[in-house]
Amino acid sequence: MARGMKLKTLAAVVALPLVLSACAETVGAGAGAAVGNQFGKGSGNTAATIGGAAAGAAIGHSIGN
Repeated sequence: MARGMKLKTLAAVVALPLVLSACAETVGAGAGAAVGNQFGKGSGNTAATIGGAAAGAAIGHSIGN
């Protein structure tokens, strides 16, 4: 993966939990990003990582409530 793509992926993964305030959402986002990062190549990998982070945050939010 190109350095620029890694930086964009890292920024997306780091920014999402910073926007979220609850601990369960942050943990869910991190776990989802880690799982999503296992899929795809190139921009597909980035999309899977971001999607995994969003899905993990949503699951964490529902668990936290």
